[in-house]
Amino acid sequence: MAASDEELMLAYAGGDAAAFEPLYARHKGPLYRFVLRSVKGAAEADEIFQDVWMKAIEARARYEPRAKFTTWLYTIAHNRLVDHWRARGLTMVPIDTGDGDDGPSVDPPAGPSAEPHRRAEGRQQVARLLEALAALPAAQREAFLMHEESGLSVAEIARAMGVGEETAKSRLRYAMNKLREAIDDD
Repeated sequence: MAASDEELMLAYAGGDAAAFEPLYARHKGPLYRFVLRSVKGAAEADEIFQDVWMKAIEARARYEPRAKFTTWLYTIAHNRLVDHWRARGLTMVPIDTGDGDDGPSVDPPAGPSAEPHRRAEGRQQVARLLEALAALPAAQREAFLMHEESGLSVAEIARAMGVGEETAKSRLRYAMNKLREAIDDD
């Protein structure tokens, strides 16, 4: 049976450098997507992503499994993003919609039965979703991304964002409703 994130982090904190590798492998994709969708472009996301992992590495000796590892990691990411936004005087965080050269493009998966008009409709829906995501208030967007990209529960989102559970639940609910409305509008 594979070791839990918490066990791996405690082993890493205790001097087992090899324990970091599976932790990083498990969380690099969701964490990077969370950061990428929270800032303007890939260059900023890369920098913040690396900073989050560096802060996690630096804090390993102080790590205590009072919550899930992901909650701890996303608390670091949340705090780093807040610092990033404050340094730029931003109140609304931009999001990369994939229109620029340095951003990702998002296409629905193309299978053998994917017809061109269905693929075009899928791309239009994805574009509407990204626009709606960009239009969300930063706190709602962050709660949504923590939930969808990383599978954090409402309690874990609340802890990572430093707010009460009801606040986190409301942010997530409002984000989901706004995104649903944006996608359903034709």
